[in-house]
Amino acid sequence: MLIGIYSSWLVLVSLFVAMFASYTALDMAGRITASQTRFAACSWLGGGSFAMGLGIWSMHFIGMLAYKLPVPMGYDVRITSLSLLIAIASSGFALWLVSQNELSWRRLGAGAVLMGSGVAAMHYTGMAAMRMSPGIQYTPWLFALSIFIAIGASGAALWIAFHLRRHSSRVRLLRAGAAIVMGIAIAGMHYTGMAAAHFPTGSACGAAHAGADHGWLAILVTISTLGCLSVTLMISVLDLRLESRTAVLSTSLASANEELTYLALHDNLTKLPNRLLLEDRLNQAVQTAKRKNTRFSLMFVDLDGFKCVNDAYGHHIGDALLAEVALRILTNIRSSDTLARMGGDEFVLLTQAHDPADVAGIGEKLLTVIRRPYEIDGHDCMVSASIGISIFDGDDQHQNELLMNADAAMYHAKSLGGDRYCFFEPSMNANAQQQMQLLRDLRLALERREFLLLYQPKFDALTMALTGVEALLRWQHPERGMVPPDQFIPAAEKAGLIVPIGEWVLDEACRQMALWRNAVEADWTVAVNLSAVQFAHSGLTQLVAATLARHALEPRYLVLEVTESTAMRDVDSSMTILRQLTEMGVHISIDDFGTGYSSLLYLKRFPASELKIDRGFVRDLARDTEDAAIISAIVALGRTLNLNIVAEGVETSVQQEFLTRLGCTSLQGYLLGRPVGPDLITEPVPQLTSTGEESSPRGLSLCR
Repeated sequence: MLIGIYSSWLVLVSLFVAMFASYTALDMAGRITASQTRFAACSWLGGGSFAMGLGIWSMHFIGMLAYKLPVPMGYDVRITSLSLLIAIASSGFALWLVSQNELSWRRLGAGAVLMGSGVAAMHYTGMAAMRMSPGIQYTPWLFALSIFIAIGASGAALWIAFHLRRHSSRVRLLRAGAAIVMGIAIAGMHYTGMAAAHFPTGSACGAAHAGADHGWLAILVTISTLGCLSVTLMISVLDLRLESRTAVLSTSLASANEELTYLALHDNLTKLPNRLLLEDRLNQAVQTAKRKNTRFSLMFVDLDGFKCVNDAYGHHIGDALLAEVALRILTNIRSSDTLARMGGDEFVLLTQAHDPADVAGIGEKLLTVIRRPYEIDGHDCMVSASIGISIFDGDDQHQNELLMNADAAMYHAKSLGGDRYCFFEPSMNANAQQQMQLLRDLRLALERREFLLLYQPKFDALTMALTGVEALLRWQHPERGMVPPDQFIPAAEKAGLIVPIGEWVLDEACRQMALWRNAVEADWTVAVNLSAVQFAHSGLTQLVAATLARHALEPRYLVLEVTESTAMRDVDSSMTILRQLTEMGVHISIDDFGTGYSSLLYLKRFPASELKIDRGFVRDLARDTEDAAIISAIVALGRTLNLNIVAEGVETSVQQEFLTRLGCTSLQGYLLGRPVGPDLITEPVPQLTSTGEESSPRGLSLCR
């Protein structure tokens, strides 16, 4: 027998190639399974089959090249190519098998036999490529053992590849360990087969001259195989990274789309459904009610006094209050009901309750929970609610009609003073339409310059000299004519328009006062009323300073009138604002004095220069001794605090004489002068009595 020897470095190279091929095979199995399309899976199966087959075949071929006999060696190219094709086919079958969803023990056994037989066929076909003469003799038990090892190694490889095909945080480390085991098993099969081969003395290699040269073939096969496996593995890694990034991007896009969808259908502040989602659910409720002949209710909830809180403490407090109101309502309704925020301080509740008694119970419960005090960021806040209710009666009602009816009922509840609920009645629609039209017109009134100021004079009670005028806002509507303030001021406060309107009033009054100062050197003052919302606005002092500077008007010619109840609403805040205005040089007047609940302790601290006695005390002065006593007390209090006392609503000579005798500083009323345009303001003309003596003036002279 011819005795052969092994080249140690080629044996090591063959073992490394076996491990590298095993790792590549495991990675290919994972890429096939992770493919999103059938084309991608087929592409990875074809490429993986070639790379894995080439790697196994190369290990076998390098192992054969590592074995040297004392005779010239060579390999038949056609038979060698056939062994490569067998390796590729076996690898393709293995990758296809492990890419299936399931790998039962029966399928694993059959696959191990088929793949092991293919690997063995590859090996012994490759041995036949030497075309030895006489032929190679094999030891039967070693030959059988090599086939058994091939089948066992194939089974282990299939089982490992199937369970390591999914990507995880430790999969590459596990694949590396499995590749070492698989590489050793494959090499073990090869060298067992080689140990089974015996070459009789005198054997000659028929392919020594016709086949490929033994010397350079080992290097060429090693470099080609490692290059092919490396490129395949690199492509796999890059594709995996691209796929991972695509998956992350896809997940991010899906999450972003989901978030955008949520934001499109929900209110960002309260997380409640918004108008869009409410309309969809309302439409579904209408369709379901018509199909099943059932009924449901819609409740329109609008907060009373929210704008005052929002303007007094800032939008962050207002937002927190809205969120708390939403939470209170949610905890007091059924999970099947839908609560939506329409915007601002308006909410809509869609409930399956339809019996009037049940719906009224829900309305009463909501009123109770909403009116309870709130503590927001250290501030005590109070709001109530006006609730309008419409019930779907099964007729051909549209969802917009239901909303309009509930809205009309809500406006009716608000017109009755708020903090109540009202069921819709057909007569409410006309009033609601009028209110909505009024709000629309009011929003355009500033832009169209429909507002104007009239000025009512104030006179010194003793000398009847003109001491000042009070600016009174009027709205000259192009169709309705002169709209009374008590009709549009509440609407302006509700719509949030009172602040810009108040800014216009202040600007116009200061502008006119500056004209009077320049034209006739007027030494009187102009008084401007501040609403509660305007007084609580954070930029009031800056607004006043900027307006005075814009018209070059000295602050001492401006009087700001604040009602007693407004000043007492938040005493500490009022003190700060009034002190800032006083330090600026502006005069402060406490309007409607005597109608609120003032504390003398706070009153003496207010930096006011004037008290205005409410016209309600003056009206019945001649008949009501209690009113006279109250006015006397107010005058005495004003003198003690060194304040000017102004009585408004003077309409008779008896009232004038009584107020003058009590000690009022100034008088104002229709007896002395009605509100007129700025061009009609001048000094009063004394009236002569029948005796020729001057009497109190009966009005203003009109300059035409």
